[in-house]
Amino acid sequence: MGHKVTETDEESLQASGRGRGRCVSAFLVVSVLFLFVAVAALAAGGMMVAMDLQAKLAAASPKFDTSELPGHSSYPDYKMQNFAFLQAKSSELKNSTMRWAPVSHGAGVSVGSNFLFNSEQHSLTAEQEGTYFMYIALNLTCTHRCNAGLLSVRVGDKLTCEVNLPAVADATPVSRKCWTVSQMNRQKLLMQMSVPEEGLLDWKLELNSSGFGMFLVG
Repeated sequence: MGHKVTETDEESLQASGRGRGRCVSAFLVVSVLFLFVAVAALAAGGMMVAMDLQAKLAAASPKFDTSELPGHSSYPDYKMQNFAFLQAKSSELKNSTMRWAPVSHGAGVSVGSNFLFNSEQHSLTAEQEGTYFMYIALNLTCTHRCNAGLLSVRVGDKLTCEVNLPAVADATPVSRKCWTVSQMNRQKLLMQMSVPEEGLLDWKLELNSSGFGMFLVG
């Protein structure tokens, strides 16, 4: 004989369904809370890493003031051995290894003792292994009627900086700054410039405001 569903059975089924519903709801609430806590923890961790890097960069940044300009004998407070800065030496835009040179300041130069600059190869080597902040600034000016094109400067395999130059017929300056943080293991850095096949006629690199720098952050 078949089992006849009674009111008691129906109430039991409804109670069981409500129990399962409460379990599912509780599971969803716990899952959402766990996800929220995990996201908050990741955000806090990311903020701590960013703050730590910012503190290191601030501590490592060179501190210059007007007393450090050429003609003054005092030295910067910053320990220059962990800092290097090179200034561009040729304004011509062409496929080539870029020419650079240190900048004199007071009784010293802008390449610290932890770096080796080869003036013949125009290469820079960080002799201490570690993490380095690298940056490059490119400032260009049109001298007549200039065609459009892409200028690219590659710093070894660590950093590539590209400038989209417009077609202009005036002296409007074009600037581009690029940076990265990278691990260095005594690699020799060369800066390679690349231009389109048709060239970048009448564009020139401003020497006083174009340069490459790097310093140890950890």
